[in-house]
Amino acid sequence: MNIKKQFISSFPIASLNPFELHKRLINNYILVRKGSTSALRRDSSRDKRDIDVIRENHKFLWEGNETPSSWEERLAKKYYDKLFKEYCISDLSRYKENKIAMRWQTEHELVTGKGQFSCGAKQCLIKENLRTWEVNFGYVEHGEKKNALVKLRLCPECSKKLNYRYKRKEVKRNRTKEKTVQMVAATSSDCKSPAHIQELDSEVSEDKKADDESDESKMWKKPLEEVEEVSRENEFEQYLEQLLL
Repeated sequence: MNIKKQFISSFPIASLNPFELHKRLINNYILVRKGSTSALRRDSSRDKRDIDVIRENHKFLWEGNETPSSWEERLAKKYYDKLFKEYCISDLSRYKENKIAMRWQTEHELVTGKGQFSCGAKQCLIKENLRTWEVNFGYVEHGEKKNALVKLRLCPECSKKLNYRYKRKEVKRNRTKEKTVQMVAATSSDCKSPAHIQELDSEVSEDKKADDESDESKMWKKPLEEVEEVSRENEFEQYLEQLLL
């Protein structure tokens, strides 16, 4: 220990800059008190990653006029703006307890069709016979109960899990409305076919052409208007009158 103290004290300290002095003191501490370097370590127990901040401040739905008040909320809002809110991705692992987790689609899932063209269950990859369900999603957010009406696209097997306790509303295409639109379009096309419309256009153009020809003939049949000649003296007098006005 005496050798170490002599070694430490043999170097001048006054000539060192702050950074070198810091290194010197830390090295001395390590040489003198071995095994106690754990006291120099930074406490990382309360460190947070970006994903931890997003999870703490994330909201399933942000109101249009709601503005973040802190940088944590701004980070969560920025993540929320990158999500696609047409269809949800669900976790049905606890469907027997009537506990279903839901979240919005990410950009990668939108590109690959997950949740729209393939089953919206988290672990399911089926793409055939998908059914669209409208679900009143109830959840607790920051100690407050909230509800949101969302849409899910699920395969028949996952649809049974979704409706294990309560029958959800299935969204179907309105076939009768499509048929009525097609019938109206067909009747309108029969009443006024393209040939009939073309005939009407030709009749209108012929009538217009006849009117133009009659106007031209009337113009040429009118007698020529006599132009009264003005003498040079009268013209000069009129010019003077205009100057004197």
